[in-house]
Amino acid sequence: MQIKDVTEDTYPGFACCFEDWSEDMQRAGAFRRAWFEYMEKHGLGAKVAIDDDGTPCGMIQYIPSKYSFIQGDGIYLITCIWVYGYDKGIGNRQKRGMGKALLLCAEEDAKSRGAKGMAAWGLTEPYWMQSSFYKKFGYAVADTKGTLELVWKPFVAGVQAPEWRKPRVKQDTKPDKVLVTAFSNGWCPANYLTFEAFKKAASEFAEKVEFSGIDTMRAEDVQEWGITDGIYINGRELGFGPPLSYEDARRIITGYLRELG
Repeated sequence: MQIKDVTEDTYPGFACCFEDWSEDMQRAGAFRRAWFEYMEKHGLGAKVAIDDDGTPCGMIQYIPSKYSFIQGDGIYLITCIWVYGYDKGIGNRQKRGMGKALLLCAEEDAKSRGAKGMAAWGLTEPYWMQSSFYKKFGYAVADTKGTLELVWKPFVAGVQAPEWRKPRVKQDTKPDKVLVTAFSNGWCPANYLTFEAFKKAASEFAEKVEFSGIDTMRAEDVQEWGITDGIYINGRELGFGPPLSYEDARRIITGYLRELG
């Protein structure tokens, strides 16, 4: 196994989380290119794990906190770490030490960039991106939000623990309209697919639904809104979960339309 920087050769697999068998993920990966190129100029660290047979099958990406959904002076945030775990496609590559190798390599790289500490987000439930993974390597809980934990590891003494940003989304309501506001940053192809699903579903009810899409790629946009990704409908935020399909989005919007009467 080797850990290498993302290059033009490995970018296509990295961009779609190595799910090149999925047309949806390929499409989202193409959208991700703009985020990748922008963040390369603003401190992005991105690496891939290459198995002994030469197959890229794991990745990690980490960015300065000011471009993310957390606050922390001098802190880098791991937005995603993933080792391919499906039988489909290139086959399950987990349980081989790649996650650990990716994390330790990212920590050393962040230190070389002057980071005061590394943070990551994870779920307390036994699903994808579990926070317990990081705790095995010295990360401690800095902040919580429902089933989400923000964990971190300081690199220098005296650095303050990071915390979640507070959303600043204020959405008006209209008696005869359903208002859908979707935020998209680009760091996660799954989040983009949810954004795309709501945009498509909202367009089918143009007379009754107003859709607003907001790009949060830049630091000033993240700081203005306090979030990177999310869906708000009539002032209510949809809860965190797996990416929603077009059918999911249409069903949710239809439910709000029924409330209009």
